[in-house]
Amino acid sequence: MKDRLARLPLRTRLVAGFVVAMLVLLVAAGAFVYWRVEYALDRGLDDELASASATIEPLVGPTGRVTNPEAADATGAVWQVLGPDGTVLDAGGAAGETPLVPASALDRVDGGSRTLELGTLLPVTSRPYRLQVTALEDGPAAYLLVGVRRDHRDEALRELLLQLTLAGLGALAVAAVVGDRLARAALRPVEEYRRRASEIAGGADGWRLDVPEGRDDEITRLGHTLNDMLAALDAALAHERRFVDDASHELRTPLTLLSSRLQLARRRHRTVEEHERILDELSVDVARLAELAEDLLELGSGADPDDGPVDVGPVVAGVVERHRLAHPEAATGLDVSLPVEPLSARIGVTALERVVANLLGNAALHGAPPVRLTVASRADRVVVEVSDAGPGMPPALLQSATGRFTRSDEARSRPGAGLGLSLVEQLVARSGGELRLCCGGEHTSYGVASGVPCEHGPAMTVTVLLPRASA
Repeated sequence: MKDRLARLPLRTRLVAGFVVAMLVLLVAAGAFVYWRVEYALDRGLDDELASASATIEPLVGPTGRVTNPEAADATGAVWQVLGPDGTVLDAGGAAGETPLVPASALDRVDGGSRTLELGTLLPVTSRPYRLQVTALEDGPAAYLLVGVRRDHRDEALRELLLQLTLAGLGALAVAAVVGDRLARAALRPVEEYRRRASEIAGGADGWRLDVPEGRDDEITRLGHTLNDMLAALDAALAHERRFVDDASHELRTPLTLLSSRLQLARRRHRTVEEHERILDELSVDVARLAELAEDLLELGSGADPDDGPVDVGPVVAGVVERHRLAHPEAATGLDVSLPVEPLSARIGVTALERVVANLLGNAALHGAPPVRLTVASRADRVVVEVSDAGPGMPPALLQSATGRFTRSDEARSRPGAGLGLSLVEQLVARSGGELRLCCGGEHTSYGVASGVPCEHGPAMTVTVLLPRASA
């Protein structure tokens, strides 16, 4: 049953729930009205019974006969005087000689009086009576039974039931229509959102849901949330497309070069020494291709960064040591200044290593010694600064230096793909930091502004300002 209800359309379930709630409310209200009317009518009959019983009871003689039948009949009620076994000792009105109640009902009258019903409301009976049985003092007459007809009372209740039923059915019909209109009106924006989402899923690009202005309800909040989701999906799709375009653009050249080298190597027979020399050249190209692919994957990764904290000094010292081992020719031209006390920043170890390694690699490849690496603390930021004595960047290039594959004309003749600063900018931004590029008095900032003043001379300087972590 539950599964079948779950398969019904939402609008049908809403209308059904509304109608059921109205049905419960109408039944409860109808039952209350019926009970109040029935109580009022029965109270009127009980007053008649009490009056008739008070008139007839003193007229019952010692033998069980009524001494003044005319006075008893004048009450307008039917009456019977019954013996202990329920036999009729005397009767008046339309009661007749047959007991109106069975003897078993008399057993439940214990020294007082009891009200009984004769006949039913539905179906209609020919003798509808409301009876009152009163226990008499010891003697041949044990009980006095007095009754009044309920015809008007039953007719009024039947009419009330009919009117309540008709009114209830009409109210349910109106509730169903109103509920359907309300459900349609409430779900119309949802259906519109569904159609628009279907069009977007079919290939429509850049579309957004039409959300009414000046409203703040569940539907409009859903529309704003869906629009935010669509914007995020568009950004993710654009990021993916840019990554694919960048990868295909930058990988095409080294792959073409590798293919050309292999074709040239197979044009004629070569000696072992020639083959080894060719393999050495190919290994260099493969290493550059692998490094390029690693940088592209790092840039294309959407994984959440490890935000540390990490002690910057030991991590930077480890990167510097590996750099010196990999570039022994530049070891004498590298000046490093690290803090004596622990200095923690909110950045992951791997991210910090990639940042420092890229900055040192760029300085060694495109700059000139001496290269200075400084780690210090300014305000609430941990500062990692790399400067060199090279020609630096022109002001126009500073504004776009972190773009993918951005390289100056002079740098195109040197190894590299122009992804180093782009990767640094992305890692620093993920950690909530700021990247600054300064050269010749010109300054450019990327990421979250730290508010720390920039004071650098004409030398090419790259500064990373990371949020400081509490000790």
